[in-house]
Amino acid sequence: MAEVNVYYDSIGNTLTVWFGERSSEYLCEETGDEVILMKNQQGEVIGFEKLNYTISDNTNLKISLETALVKP
Repeated sequence: MAEVNVYYDSIGNTLTVWFGERSSEYLCEETGDEVILMKNQQGEVIGFEKLNYTISDNTNLKISLETALVKP
């Protein structure tokens, strides 16, 4: 079963999403759009962080996840 972890930091104004093993982070790469990609040693993206992400105090952060089957 796949696991996705989402963290919102209201002090640092970041939204971090992990869909790989956090402990395997080897390299971070900034995309230039205030997004940082976290990669493992093989260069696979295992998470990302959105900088300057804010939500109002009256808003609940809702997460929905959709999976797609990709045929080779």
